[in-house]
Amino acid sequence: MTVHTDFTPEELRIYWNSSKDLQCYITCQKHCCASASTTTQGSAEDMFPLDPVTVLVSIVICILLAVVLYKEKENIHPNYPPGPKPLPIIGNILNLNVQKPYLSFQELAKKYGPVFSIKLGTEKMVVLCGYDTVKEALVNHAEEFSERPMPPAFMDATRGYGIAFPNGNNWKTMRQFAVSTLRDFGMGKRSIEEKINEESNCLVQMFKCYKGEPFDNTLVMHAAIANIIISILLGHRFDYNDPKLQRIITTINNIVRILGSPMVLLYNAFPSLMRWIPGSHQSIRKNTNEVQSFIREIFMKQRDQLDINDQRSLIDCFLVKKKQEKPNPERHFHDENLIALVRDLLSAGMETTASTLRWSLLLMMKYPEIQKNVQKEIEKVIGLAEPQMAHRQQMPYTDAVIHEIQRFIDIMPNNLPRITTQDVILKGCFIPKGTYIIPSLTSVLRDAKYFKKPDEFYPQHFLDADGNFVKIEAFIPFSAGKRSCVGANLAKMQLFLFFTKLLQNFTFKVPPGAKLDLNAAVGFIAAPQKHEICAVSRN
Repeated sequence: MTVHTDFTPEELRIYWNSSKDLQCYITCQKHCCASASTTTQGSAEDMFPLDPVTVLVSIVICILLAVVLYKEKENIHPNYPPGPKPLPIIGNILNLNVQKPYLSFQELAKKYGPVFSIKLGTEKMVVLCGYDTVKEALVNHAEEFSERPMPPAFMDATRGYGIAFPNGNNWKTMRQFAVSTLRDFGMGKRSIEEKINEESNCLVQMFKCYKGEPFDNTLVMHAAIANIIISILLGHRFDYNDPKLQRIITTINNIVRILGSPMVLLYNAFPSLMRWIPGSHQSIRKNTNEVQSFIREIFMKQRDQLDINDQRSLIDCFLVKKKQEKPNPERHFHDENLIALVRDLLSAGMETTASTLRWSLLLMMKYPEIQKNVQKEIEKVIGLAEPQMAHRQQMPYTDAVIHEIQRFIDIMPNNLPRITTQDVILKGCFIPKGTYIIPSLTSVLRDAKYFKKPDEFYPQHFLDADGNFVKIEAFIPFSAGKRSCVGANLAKMQLFLFFTKLLQNFTFKVPPGAKLDLNAAVGFIAAPQKHEICAVSRN
C-alpha cells in the first residue's frame, strides 16, 4: 500500500473523508501533528482535531466496529433465518414500530417468511410467526424453547425470582408449587366458582351505583378481578375503595404500561447507554419496590400468625414449605421467591383478565346486535339464576363470543420471550443455542389459515353451520408448551362468569357524543384505550 506523506491542508481533508483505511487515518494524524510545528496552531486545530483523547477514542471505535462486523460475518450460519439488513450499532430499530413492534413483525413475516431474524442493538433475535411455526417450536420442540432470556428491564422488575422469568430448577420448583397450590385452593373447582360469583355480585352493585351515567370502569374492574387472585394468595379480599388495593392496582398498571413502552425497548437494546438517560424506564425499579413492599408487609403479618395445621392461603403454604425445606445451596422457598411469586401471580392474574373484560364490554357497545344475541341466550339458559360454569356447554353463542373477544383483542401480542437451550432446526432455519426468541401470538390469533376473517370481530369463527361451538387449535391466547399460563383455567372461569353476570344485569351503551377506539393502548399487554361506558340496568 502506498502512503502519501506530503499533503496540503485541503488534500488532507479530502483524503480523510474518502478513506476507510485505519492506517491511512493514523498516518494523516501523524502528518498533522508534524505540520503543527510549521503552521500556526489555530489553523491546524481548525482544520483537524488534535486532542489525543479524541484520536484514541476514534481509533478504538473503528477497531470495535471492525471486530463486530468481522464477527458478524464470521458467525452467521448459511441457514440462519433471513431478515432485514441491520445497521451498525442500532440494528433493525428503524424497521420497527417501537410502540407496537408486533405490527411490524406481521409485515416482516410477509417478506421474510414465518421464521426471520432481527437485531436490536447488538442482540440477535428470531421471530416466529403463524400457528404452525409457533406450535412446532413451543410444543414439538418444547425443551429447546423452554427457557427465558433476561432483558435488563425485566431483570429490574423481577430480580430473577418468581415464576415468569427464572430458568432451571428455580422455575420448575416455583411452577410446580404454584400449579398444585392454585388447584388446592379451588382453581377449576366449585369452591372458586362461588368466590367468583360473590365478587361478580359486588361488581354489579358497584355498576348500579352509576345509574346508567358514563363512568370509567378501569379501577373497579381491576379491583374485582384482583380480589379473586388475592383471596387465593392472601386468604381475604379488599373493599374496592381500600386505598391499599387501589394503590397496588395503580402501581402494577404502571409497571405493565412502562414495560411495553418505546423507552424500555431502547433500554433493553442499549442498556449501557439508556441506564444514564432519563425516561419512564428509570421508574421500573421504584414501582417494583413499591409492589414488593406491599407484599412483604402482608406476608410478614401472616408469618407471625401462621398455623401449620390451618393453611388458608398460598402464602401460608409457601411459608410451611420454607420451614420444611432442608438447608442446601439451592434452596427455593425463601423470602425473595415468595415476594416475586406473589407479584407474578397477582400481576398476571389481574392485568390480563381485567383488561379482557374491559375489552368485552367495549366490543358489546361497538356491536349491539351481538350483545342482544348473548343476552337472549342468557335469558334462555340461565334466566335470573346465578351463572354457573355448567351453563357454558348450553351456551355455544356466548362461548363463541368470549373466545372471539380473546382472539380479536390479542391481549399478549408478543408473548413472553424464550431463549433456545440448544441448537435447533426450525422450518429449515438454523437457530443457535442462546438465541432470543419472540413467538408472535398476534400472528397466531390472526392466522388466515385458521380464521376466515382474521382482522374482524367475527364470533362465527367458533361456530359451525348449525350454531354449535367449534374448537380451533390455533386459539392459544394463553400461549403453549412448558411456559403456558399457569392460571389459564382460573382466567377462563372468570371470563365466563363475570361476562354473563354483567350482560345478565346490564345493557352496555356508548356515552352520548363519545367515539369508540378499538386501537390498543401502548403497553406490555394490549389494554383498551381510556374510555367510559354506560351500564343501563335491565332489571
